[in-house]
Amino acid sequence: MSSSPPYTYPFATSPDIIRSHQKDAYFSGHLLEQLSTLLRKVYGARFAHTYTSETRVFGELLYLGLTTLIGNRTLGEEYCDIIQVEGENGRLPALGRRAGYILSSILGPYLLGRVLPVFRRRIRAKLEANLRRYAKHRAPAHQSGNGGSKPPSLPLGVRIQKYILQNLDTLTSPSPLYALSLATFYFAGSYYHLSKRIWSLRYIFTRHVPESDQRVGYEVLGVLLVLQMAVQGYLHIQNTVTRDTVTTATLGSGTGATAMVGGGVEVSLDPNAYSANNALLFEAATPSSSHSELQKWTHTPAADKPRYELSDEGTMAWIGGGNRKCTLCLEEMKDPSVTTCGHVFCWVCISDWAREKPECPLCRQSCLAQHVLPLRG
Repeated sequence: MSSSPPYTYPFATSPDIIRSHQKDAYFSGHLLEQLSTLLRKVYGARFAHTYTSETRVFGELLYLGLTTLIGNRTLGEEYCDIIQVEGENGRLPALGRRAGYILSSILGPYLLGRVLPVFRRRIRAKLEANLRRYAKHRAPAHQSGNGGSKPPSLPLGVRIQKYILQNLDTLTSPSPLYALSLATFYFAGSYYHLSKRIWSLRYIFTRHVPESDQRVGYEVLGVLLVLQMAVQGYLHIQNTVTRDTVTTATLGSGTGATAMVGGGVEVSLDPNAYSANNALLFEAATPSSSHSELQKWTHTPAADKPRYELSDEGTMAWIGGGNRKCTLCLEEMKDPSVTTCGHVFCWVCISDWAREKPECPLCRQSCLAQHVLPLRG
């Protein structure tokens, strides 16, 4: 009597992998909530709010450290009956591979979020200085030449620097790489995260699947994602060509289409370039910047004392006595600022909150950082 061949477990498909990660995200979020509550009770609300990103990183490291690192399955993997293996050979991943995946998937994005703003500020400052130097040397030559003639085209090096300056956020963002990796996952059904692709970690399905069972994937989502990237690329090329034509004439007259403020942040002078000016909110100096820096950026003299004292009843009469504490830091309001929904917080508190989570902490309405308005008498 011949024995049947051993059963080979199939690789997990994209629906199983996505469902597993959704479950893990739920439990990881629950752990983060408990850690935030603990920090708030021990160190106060301001400390917990200041270190939200670090708390999230610690929570994710703790969750994967108690599951993947020691060789156990995560709760999402157990829920979906999948097991993580090395590539195509089906072996359980070694400790070094598991640790590398955990560090790259959690610490990698966190460190990029810390390093990229500094890198962008330095590159912006360098490129802006080069373009201003070129415009300064070009202006006298253009004025002494034919007055009404069309300005000559910019040199290739200047055009490349201008392109890099205008699209620096996109060129230095890992989002296109993530989108390409995700599109590949939708077509192939493996390596949901870029870190898993780097460390060659796949999933196998541990339940017996009959041959008649159709294991469908998410190929249609891959097609839609590719179409989205293609349309965005076309619009980017069209916008670049149009903007390059306008920039040639602008630089030819010796004026720049952008201005630089403190910390190397580029602000567009085009009133329609609303999104380009958002970099001022996310990459400007931190709230600890001195008043002299603010005075230098805005060309306004700094007063010797505050124009309005928050302790003055006349100034704070519009806020009731019991509502003068910020609901985020639970302290007296500093630089009261209002959201689009009408709630008032400290400027630093609501700005940090909106950058992490763009919604009002009280009513959960949409609240972008660029829409927060400081209140003045």
